[in-house]
Amino acid sequence: MTEWNTLISAAELQAELGGAQLAIVDCRFDLRDPSAGGRLFPLGHIAGASYASLDADLSDLSKTGRGRHPLPDVERFCLALGRMGITPQHQVVAYDGLDGSIAARFWWMLNLLGHKRVAVLDGGLEAWIRLGGAMTTGSPRVRQREYKARYQSGQVITTAVLAARMASGDALLIDARSRERFRGDVEPLDPVAGHIPGAKNRPFADNLNAGVGFKTALQLRLEFERLLGGKSPADTILMCGSGVTACHNLLAMTHAGLPGARVYAGSWSEWCSDRSRPVERGDAT
Repeated sequence: MTEWNTLISAAELQAELGGAQLAIVDCRFDLRDPSAGGRLFPLGHIAGASYASLDADLSDLSKTGRGRHPLPDVERFCLALGRMGITPQHQVVAYDGLDGSIAARFWWMLNLLGHKRVAVLDGGLEAWIRLGGAMTTGSPRVRQREYKARYQSGQVITTAVLAARMASGDALLIDARSRERFRGDVEPLDPVAGHIPGAKNRPFADNLNAGVGFKTALQLRLEFERLLGGKSPADTILMCGSGVTACHNLLAMTHAGLPGARVYAGSWSEWCSDRSRPVERGDAT
């Protein structure tokens, strides 16, 4: 089996479907209706897929003060992977409805474990359906496995580290939220509108080609290099509203050959939970 580490096309996945070392994960989720993905999954999903919920499997909502989607402890995440039948040896493919925003969170979390054979289905379930890919209904019977790993140290940025890096001026902070939310014109999810002082805005939707599928690696590289302005990806911190769509920018950068950025897991929802932290509104300077 060919190894995929960033994106996989629907045609490439179709050619590998049914392989013993292939694990497919459906990550569909709607922030406005958190149970929607779980309801849709048994009605139709890619053949052989398991379901992962952003709230139940890719977050630990019991944690307080860590933003809206706190990163779960590694033991909890590994148990979820085992329930999906995933081992460290599997080639994993994650997908969501269309834009890859939730699937990219799953991709990032597996990378935190050092699992490199993981990719996001480019164009999501919509691309698969357009291709005529095999679908099935119901809930799959999955052989439970054991997954043992640890999060890689230093790959997750905390609020304290972010504040220190921004104060020193040696880091570039990129916010993946929409321009309206970044400027503070609207804020539909968090109690405070605006952005962290010094941040630049790169809405994750800018990684997509007319809203369907990622831009080419070359185009993404040119766009991110302009945004980096000479900074190294290793000196770049990515954020969003709650540590989800920031992963989309990380995936795009990695696919473009610019790996090494890190994600501020709590993101804006954690930052603005403390009203003493500075906030800016308007466009970035």
